[in-house]
Amino acid sequence: MTFRCRAALLLSALVASTAAVAQGLTLHAYIDGRMVAAPDTPSWTQGGMGKTRYGEGDNGAQFGGAALAVAWQATPSLLVFADTQYQTTDHPTLDVIEAYLRYRPVSTTPWRATVKLGAFVPPVSLENDAIGWTSPWTLTPSAINSWIGEELRAKGVQGQLEWRGGWQTLEFTGALYKGNDPTGTLLADRGWSLSDLTYGLGSTLRVPDAYARVFGDPDHTRYNPFQEIDGRWGWYANLAWRSAAVGEFTLMRYDNRGDPAAHTLYEGSADVFAWHTYFWSAGARIDTGPVTWIAQGMDGGTEIDPVTGLHLETRFCSAFVLAGWNRGAWRPTLRLDHYSTGKLRNGIDTHQGETGNAITAALNWRPRNWLRITGEVLHLDGSRSALRALGLTTRQVDTQTQLSVRLIY
Repeated sequence: MTFRCRAALLLSALVASTAAVAQGLTLHAYIDGRMVAAPDTPSWTQGGMGKTRYGEGDNGAQFGGAALAVAWQATPSLLVFADTQYQTTDHPTLDVIEAYLRYRPVSTTPWRATVKLGAFVPPVSLENDAIGWTSPWTLTPSAINSWIGEELRAKGVQGQLEWRGGWQTLEFTGALYKGNDPTGTLLADRGWSLSDLTYGLGSTLRVPDAYARVFGDPDHTRYNPFQEIDGRWGWYANLAWRSAAVGEFTLMRYDNRGDPAAHTLYEGSADVFAWHTYFWSAGARIDTGPVTWIAQGMDGGTEIDPVTGLHLETRFCSAFVLAGWNRGAWRPTLRLDHYSTGKLRNGIDTHQGETGNAITAALNWRPRNWLRITGEVLHLDGSRSALRALGLTTRQVDTQTQLSVRLIY
């Protein structure tokens, strides 16, 4: 065989393999621009105690973010997936939200098994299932899913077993993971928020300045929520039932098994603890004609032992109900949230928790597949008694209005 023939064969093989890779490659992306009328309260991303994404001084045009999701079906059984997001609200970051390998052998029986290896969001949300772990219903997710996007990520292995009947599917999911020890920090220091800032691997979150000063840390204290501190494996288990005729119901137990006495220094200054965080979550999604109903509730706690003889625990719970109407290119959505926390010191209630409610009204218009225009009004009303000790007002009432233009690929 001549050199020219060998070169032609090599080139043909390269073209064929490249075409095969491209054929199995799927890309989805968006870029988002907004006009914002922000609350006067400084947002937690600015070091304040505000609960919305935008705060004092954020009125006017804002960059809503951009995301790119890449899926490569390498073989009929093997999927490679990565989801990245770029945002500038807190500080400019390009983060990997999820990156994993998924092995799902082709099944010819009602049973199907799946194994996922990498970094992924635990399957808690029935609300956020769009590009960049965003919601197709509103700009701002519920308090529950806002917190998941901020502080929950699993780095490990997840297994799933499905049974597929004629009209229903039963699914059990379990995972072992590491690298999520500080989760719970924001619920203890800031409380709940409603924000569409989703953080990824390598991100840092900001603790409110008032709390940083109380604990002797410098202002603008940040921490990495996805780091490993105590060497323990965490776990979660999720049970889901689905039916095209009825809807979907889920029940999850999450426990990061954090050692509440373990801690480390982040950037040489701030103590970051391995908060022991655990919760139950239950959710349902039901379609009634053109209306989709989503409801979810969460109840749990997070705790640390900062010094010998001192045990601090924050109990938390939240729930929401969402109704979304599918009317062609239009999708109006209404959501009601309730959230609360309670603080205990050595098992004794300190009466320093928070309680609040939120209402979100959004109107989505998608005249083209590549264009989504959303107007949203978010109103929160609550109180946080712990703020009194910091010299701050305990009542928190914020209203945030946004108009988003999102280009989608």
